[in-house]
Amino acid sequence: MNKKTPNPIDVFVGSRVRLRRLMVGMSQEALADRLGVTFQQVQKYEKGTNRISASRLQAISDVFRVPPSFFFQDDDNAASATGVAHETGDVSTFVSSKEGLDLNRAFLKIEDASVRKSIIALATALSKAGANAASEAGDRAESATELRI
Repeated sequence: MNKKTPNPIDVFVGSRVRLRRLMVGMSQEALADRLGVTFQQVQKYEKGTNRISASRLQAISDVFRVPPSFFFQDDDNAASATGVAHETGDVSTFVSSKEGLDLNRAFLKIEDASVRKSIIALATALSKAGANAASEAGDRAESATELRI
């Protein structure tokens, strides 16, 4: 590993800091103010460029009201350890994205269980329709290739 490449653990911990910050709806500036650092420093922590010391990690844990171990937990391992099926795709990356957080927040505000089930059914149908369309496009491309041969 060269000096310019961040340690993968630092990158992972930083991504978990970013995830939690986005989950609580806090800006980098607000976190920086609570920690007594610049927002650029928070950016470096989140990218894994700068390591987070143990005392700083404890301060971040206090701000977010989570144990320090939260920043080392791999959601995929936690899901498999609890017996929750994990489909293909990186769920933690999606959930930590702006779109994922917006979708989760909006979904949680829906109180009617039947409406939530309908949304899940719609999303499932759309994903299957997208997969079928991609498969059909691939089949058409394959047929066109066969015709040229």
